[in-house]
Amino acid sequence: MTADVAPPDASTLPAATPAPTGGRVLLAAPRGYCAGVDRAVETVEKALEVYGAPVYVRKQIVHNKYVVETLESRGAVFVDETEEVPEGATVIFSAHGVAPVVHDEARQRSLKTIDATCPLVTKVHNEARRFAAADFDILLIGHEGHEEVVGTSGEAPEHIHLVDGPEGVDDVVVRDPERVVWLSQTTLSVDETLETVRRLKQRFPLLQDPPSDDICYATQNRQVAIKDVAARSDVVIVVGSRNSSNSVRLVEVSLEYGAKAAYLVDYASECRDEWLAGVSTVGVTSGASVPEILVRDVLAWLAERGFGEVEEVRSAQESLLFALPAELRRDIKAAQTAATGASIS
Repeated sequence: MTADVAPPDASTLPAATPAPTGGRVLLAAPRGYCAGVDRAVETVEKALEVYGAPVYVRKQIVHNKYVVETLESRGAVFVDETEEVPEGATVIFSAHGVAPVVHDEARQRSLKTIDATCPLVTKVHNEARRFAAADFDILLIGHEGHEEVVGTSGEAPEHIHLVDGPEGVDDVVVRDPERVVWLSQTTLSVDETLETVRRLKQRFPLLQDPPSDDICYATQNRQVAIKDVAARSDVVIVVGSRNSSNSVRLVEVSLEYGAKAAYLVDYASECRDEWLAGVSTVGVTSGASVPEILVRDVLAWLAERGFGEVEEVRSAQESLLFALPAELRRDIKAAQTAATGASIS
């Protein structure tokens, strides 16, 4: 079984492909937006309303191509580094979080900052600072170079050691095996993280666990849902961007739990007829930064090819909501008060 993360080049396809046979769709639930993503996207939208364009955003606000392009069309300007933001302008920090040095850089440039870091990522940052203050070695399980890992590592660079999956366990060196704790990136594979922790505890029997699970509820819920769907599907289509860690994990989990093939697409236009040849059941889900409109487009594409019967497979209910950043809420209230006063006068 192999994961076809990118759709094949159309020029390499055979001249004729077998016609899809038609069948049913198992639609995973929960899927799509989590509370942290919803908060981050709304933060940019509200900032544009309150401050007007342009509003600068450091890095992609969330890892989804459609979301970024839509916000760009409304006046958001995405930059890679703080130094690209004009002095005195407004900059929003993405949902993945930033290191303390980034806040320092923003102050030096007199930037107005709005921190859209997911509260669940902030929790991991707080844990890193606390364990570093207690002089623990912190084994951070995550993917090297991911923005969330970069931000968390920046909280305690002298204490944090990155462990990039089970294969990275043997390379870990700590000062004191009796003062070691593990933390994790919030968007990892639950199964792979548990295996990494198991191997770490074989090496460091006194390894401490974080106070609470670091992998976010939405990542876990989407993986649980796709496990059930994949076990009953021939093929799984995951809607999500290639730089979205949690979306890529959904492809991997789909293959591990029974799907013969799994594909990652940003848009329905990337789907291919040949994926459906000889297929009776297609599983569909989406990453935590994917708006539902993109899933509906994939369902419409499938319906046009005879896969119009859709059964939602729900594994959990989600009701969590996060408040907008405090600095933005304050400015929204001030703008509303000013508008009310102007209308009265």
